[in-house]
Amino acid sequence: MSDVKVEYEQTISRNGAAAWLSQLALAFTGDDDAEFPFGPGTVKLHVPGSVRVEVEVEVEDDEVEVEIEFTWPLSHRAADSAAPAPGAKAIRAPRELANGAGQRAHARRAQRK
Repeated sequence: MSDVKVEYEQTISRNGAAAWLSQLALAFTGDDDAEFPFGPGTVKLHVPGSVRVEVEVEVEDDEVEVEIEFTWPLSHRAADSAAPAPGAKAIRAPRELANGAGQRAHARRAQRK
C-alpha cells in the first residue's frame, strides 16, 4: 500500500484534455520542482532529471483506456516532499477508498503482474 495516494477524476472535452497535457508537459520542463494541474488546484513535486515512463493502451468491451505513468525514486522521505501547492487540497486515503476507476486500473495491473 502506498504512503500517499491522491486521485481526481472528471470528464473534460478533447481540447480540454490537450490543454491539460500541455500544462503537464510544461511542468516537466522546469528545474527540480514541478507544479502539476490537479483537479481545481495543483500539486507540487520534486522531479529528478530522469524519470521512468510506462504507457499502456487497453481496449476492453466498449471502452478505450490510455494510461501514462511516470515514476521516480524519492531522494529523501521528508514530510514536505509531496506537499500540495498553496491552495490545493491534500487528500490522503488508503487505496481501498479510491474511486472505482482507479481501483479497476490497479486491479488490472495487479492481475498482469
